[in-house]
Amino acid sequence: MVQPELHPSDEGREVDGNPRQPHADAPAARVPEAVTERTAEPGTLHPEPESRSAEAFALRPEPESRSATDFPLQTGPLEPDALALHPDTDGARRLQPSEIDAVATPSRSTNVRLAQVKEELVAWLKTLVSAAVYAVLIVTFLFQVARVEGLSMAPTLEDQDRLIVNKLVYRIGEPRRGDIVMLYYPLNPEKSFVKRVIAEEGDTVRIVDGRVYVNDIPLKDDYVPNEYRSHDDWGPQVIPDGYYFVMGDHRNNSSDSRHWGMVPKKYIIGKVQLRWWPVPTARVF
Repeated sequence: MVQPELHPSDEGREVDGNPRQPHADAPAARVPEAVTERTAEPGTLHPEPESRSAEAFALRPEPESRSATDFPLQTGPLEPDALALHPDTDGARRLQPSEIDAVATPSRSTNVRLAQVKEELVAWLKTLVSAAVYAVLIVTFLFQVARVEGLSMAPTLEDQDRLIVNKLVYRIGEPRRGDIVMLYYPLNPEKSFVKRVIAEEGDTVRIVDGRVYVNDIPLKDDYVPNEYRSHDDWGPQVIPDGYYFVMGDHRNNSSDSRHWGMVPKKYIIGKVQLRWWPVPTARVF
């Protein structure tokens, strides 16, 4: 049985000597449909009632708004990385200025790195172009790298020797007897040979049993071993102006001026200045 709640106006009434009791004939106090919770004073404990009426368990609608006390405020200064929760954002995190900068920093860093890579590529391209231009100028006017193919200049030069040819020297001077030169093959200028200059323009060349005479003077050719000498005869013949007589050091295994005639100066590419490969036999001529 649920006892009626005491009405404040009935408190303190004394009936039949029983103080603070409601009058027996008084109508029962009306129980309000909605029970309003009273704010508890700090430190006050309220015992849980043993029984409640059905109306006490009626569902109440959720208040549309909450007081500021429902969201405790943090006292003291906020940390830079503190999370500020706001009811109007449904708990979403509001970015701090430092965090906005942190998000934007990777994008700026990527742009800076791309710019650096672009600058490096442009610098490398300029270097390669400059190197190519210098190489063309050097090969055209100064030096050229050549490779010996064959044994026509043995034993002075062997097959697959690597050479440096000085192209400038004959632009300011003339070939001399004994020079080892690189030249275009007169019958097919697309090919090039390496030979030794034997006689210059105006000289008279004669070969008797493999022995070479220039202006009737035996050629000093001790660089030719006996097993490399030939036993043929040629001439005598005067070398025309602007032409040169050339031979290979391997006299019995060389195609040279004895077979295809004199070489015009314009076909002489340059002077063999250095053998740089193989390294153990490297030498300057």
